Order: sequence, then structure tokens, then C-alpha cells
Amino acid sequence: MKTEKNIEVLNGITRTLIDSCKGYQMCQQIARESQFLHAELKKKHAERKSLVKEFQTEIINFGGKYEEKESQSGAIHKGYIQFIHKFKEDEKAAIDALNTGEVFLAEHIESKLNEDGLSSDSINLLRKAYIETLLSEKFTYYLNG
Repeated sequence: MKTEKNIEVLNGITRTLIDSCKGYQMCQQIARESQFLHAELKKKHAERKSLVKEFQTEIINFGGKYEEKESQSGAIHKGYIQFIHKFKEDEKAAIDALNTGEVFLAEHIESKLNEDGLSSDSINLLRKAYIETLLSEKFTYYLNG
């Protein structure tokens, strides 16, 4: 088990989880008209925020410094910029963007599950995040009908 490898993988997922957290928060602001949707998105945002804290705690347990900011590169960053500009007042499009983000996050986590050198605690946390992301993906898919 390589400590650096665990910290690197967990920090990478943490950045992506923070992106997701911000996506739920933005959608929650858009869904002001629907009390049900607003409440569900608020709940999902809180769950995702809690997961971020679990990843940060695990990174501390490895003696590392955890990420506090979202990712700054690639498709996620571009996706959220597009989200802000294109979908500001469109609930359906916002939910679709969330779903796309959840698909990306699930694939990203899944790819890390097979990496060598991860501790059993890291693997268990990645599995938990993967399952939560799959459930959230189904939730956003259901909302989009």
C-alpha cells in the first residue's frame, strides 16, 4: 500500500465530488418553484457534501492535505461553466447537466477502483461513493423523465 497513491486518488475524486456538490447547489437554486424538487436537491447536496468530508477525513488519516476546491481542468470545469451560462433558469436542462455529471463521476470513480496500491479503507470509500453516485444518476434520470 502506497500512502501517496491513496492520497492522490482520494484527492482526485474529492475534487470531482466538490464539482458535483456545486452542481446540486446550482440546481437547487434554479428549482425554487418546485418545493419537492428543491427539497430533494437540497438533500442530495447535503449527502454529497458529507461524502466530500469523508474523503477529506480519509486523506488526513493518510497524513495528506486534502482538496478544498473543485477541479480546474477538463470536461467538468467546462461543463459547469456551460451550466452556469446556458441553464441558469431551465430546470430540465439543469437536471440533464446533473445527470451527465453523475455519469462522468461514476465512470471516474469506477476507473479508480481497479488501481493498484489502494488500502482497503480507500477501496471501501470509493465503493461507497460509486454506489451513491449510481443512485444519484438514477435519481436525476428519473427527474428528467
